[in-house]
Amino acid sequence: MKIAIAGLGYVGLSNAILLGQNNQVFALDVDQSRVDMLNRKEATVEDGVGEKMLREVPLDITATIDVALAIKGAEFVLIATPTSYDTLTNQFDTSSVETVIGYAAEHAPEATIIIKSTIPVGFVSRMRQEHENIIIFSPEFLREGNAVHDNLYPSRIIVGDHSDEARRFADLMVEGAHKDNIPVLFTGANEAESIKLFSNTYLAMRVAYFNELDSFAHMHGLSSSEIIEGVCMDPRIGDHYNNPSFGYGGYCLPKDTKQLLANYEKVPQTLISAIIASNVTRKDYVADAIIAKNPERVGIYRLVMKAGSDNFRASSIQGIMKRIRAKGIEVVIYEPELASDDFFGAKVISDLSNFKSMSDVIVANRVTDDLEDCLDRVFSRDLSGKD
Repeated sequence: MKIAIAGLGYVGLSNAILLGQNNQVFALDVDQSRVDMLNRKEATVEDGVGEKMLREVPLDITATIDVALAIKGAEFVLIATPTSYDTLTNQFDTSSVETVIGYAAEHAPEATIIIKSTIPVGFVSRMRQEHENIIIFSPEFLREGNAVHDNLYPSRIIVGDHSDEARRFADLMVEGAHKDNIPVLFTGANEAESIKLFSNTYLAMRVAYFNELDSFAHMHGLSSSEIIEGVCMDPRIGDHYNNPSFGYGGYCLPKDTKQLLANYEKVPQTLISAIIASNVTRKDYVADAIIAKNPERVGIYRLVMKAGSDNFRASSIQGIMKRIRAKGIEVVIYEPELASDDFFGAKVISDLSNFKSMSDVIVANRVTDDLEDCLDRVFSRDLSGKD
């Protein structure tokens, strides 16, 4: 069948590859360079499995900026466009999603619309009142840099509807997956929206918990790794998602935690607020620890959120950088993914050796082999190299 997918970021690309194995996929994006990349069988984001599959697996994917070409005749229209959090209105900016819903209503009124973008609770209910298409939310649980793998080997498939169309879509996802016995859950629309926000907020809470443990250990001269190892030997806690960092960031966790908090407007709570506050406190603590070293020039090693990612939107290290610069300390940046020689007023150094030699302290959220020769000047809370 023909399936249209709007948006060629992590979510859109991974779904295009999954569904393009057995269906005719038209991938729509406003960025011509991304369209050209995909038509050349190049991944639009950094993703090793995605790059390999585009090269080696016969996939029926056509990328285009032509809305009508992509959507006309499609049985399913998947929306994977970005939704950012607007701090002024305390809610997601869903304008890109609403635009694509409008395109689908115009060009494919019989199509089932599947929203993959993260949305606030109640969004689908509102859209159903405004449009005649069947509209369903099906959340994604993908890691940056591993999105295609996570789509091929999903932990679960959740579809926010109980209709036949919802089951047809779930069957498509199962058909394209490379994993057997995938748990599939059908829920109400509001429940599916809540699942996404609560899942990411739990992960943010776990990041915040181990970061606060690390702050305690660092301040008291204790071994964070020994404490974390002992805590995580409890099988109820588990040895995962426990490597300290400068705070959670990236595409999902910052905006999803804030959106969940906004949905709590009339509901008593303290924990959700504390998770968000903890992330700010962690950045304050890390920045203060760096400033206490009295450096004249601080080098920021990589802005990306994690290894294997090309995304540095809302990365935690940016918050550290801004706090350091606010104290009048010069900051330089090494980030191969940046084409510019300036990032928010900080100079970008393209040569790694020069970057190392001119930095009194090198701040790294994750320590890689590139820094082995200057570890005595590296400030990081990374214990294991894992994300």
